[in-house]
Amino acid sequence: MEEVDAYVNRRTEKIKIHGAADFDGMRAAGRLAAECLDMLTPLVKPGALTAKLDDVAREFILDHGAWPAPYQYRGFPRSICTSVNHVICHGIPGEKSLKDGDILNIDVTVILNGWHGDTNRTYPVGDLPVKARRLIDVTYDSMMKGIEVIRPGATFGDIGAAIQKHAEGFGLSVVRDFCGHGLGRVFHDAPNVLHYGRPGSGPMLEAGMFFTVEPMINIGKPDVRMMADGWTAVTRDRSLSAQFEHSVGVTDTGVEIFTTSPAGLTKPPYAV
Repeated sequence: MEEVDAYVNRRTEKIKIHGAADFDGMRAAGRLAAECLDMLTPLVKPGALTAKLDDVAREFILDHGAWPAPYQYRGFPRSICTSVNHVICHGIPGEKSLKDGDILNIDVTVILNGWHGDTNRTYPVGDLPVKARRLIDVTYDSMMKGIEVIRPGATFGDIGAAIQKHAEGFGLSVVRDFCGHGLGRVFHDAPNVLHYGRPGSGPMLEAGMFFTVEPMINIGKPDVRMMADGWTAVTRDRSLSAQFEHSVGVTDTGVEIFTTSPAGLTKPPYAV
């Protein structure tokens, strides 16, 4: 398989180019998703149940005239994803309590007026060891390094290369089994957005493209193991994993982030 094929959506569709009105739809959906994470922030503490976080998020989303996109998507049983410690992504909310020193990723996707707003953040639960805090910081910065290179004429390989260089520079590994994706009126659309790669490789970015940048970074090796539920992905060596995600649009001059926190809760520690 040629390298560029890795960037093509599994449906082999062309990457959609959106107009000005579509940006308005994505801004509203992205803002609501970010507001949901802002609302959940003070609830992330030792003793909290991820199932309760899911209930609160679902109520918030519905109360704002939107729908939680993960709910019953290909059978997923909950409204948000909650991934704790060595869970890389797609963790299912449950009745287990969070503990002091845990790290928790919350992934929210809303559908508002037909548009998808998709974002996630990793949260410290209480006091963290130094290595866990560094993992969270480097993961966030890796995402932003990828976003910073987005502009017409750059390539998807430029995004992946920037993320990979930053993360591996700190001795961390980039998960390769999962990637970002196009979105808009479709939850998962073309293209796949790899979080590793070579500068200049892959399709060229054009104004009007919408997609997510959502690197998953591990303290240990990048290898993944799927749990029996068919959703939960964990690190094979049980090392900690963190993730951050923004939905973005390519503009004429650069990039617009649709899911920036309205409350300014951008990067841990989240001062509420």
